[in-house]
Amino acid sequence: MAGTPEKPEHQPTREERLAAKLRENLRKRKAQARAAGSAIPGPSPDARDGENESGVLFKTPPKS
Repeated sequence: MAGTPEKPEHQPTREERLAAKLRENLRKRKAQARAAGSAIPGPSPDARDGENESGVLFKTPPKS
């Protein structure tokens, strides 16, 4: 019928918009981490000095 108001499109609330952006950001960051993880080789198992997996520097104690 003419003149009947149509339902307005659902406008997401602020919380819904933020939640959607957070999910999108998380997906991007996970994809970047997967890409960076496969592109960067880990330390060789026989490395004596350098960084361990947590990024902390370590040295072997001197032999006496």
